[in-house]
Amino acid sequence: MLRLASILHLFIGSTLAGSAVVAALVMGLATLQPILLAALAGFLASFPVTWAVARRLYTLR
Repeated sequence: MLRLASILHLFIGSTLAGSAVVAALVMGLATLQPILLAALAGFLASFPVTWAVARRLYTLR
């Protein structure tokens, strides 16, 4: 399951980090620090999401 989760994290992590950066830019936070913090927050939020998705996909077999 760890292998599946690591592959999924590539996609889920980049999607959530990118969405958080877009949200920061829409809010008018266009300097480096808010953009990096938004990307980090999205990346960290993707760990539990990835784990839940991987667990769900792994148990469907």
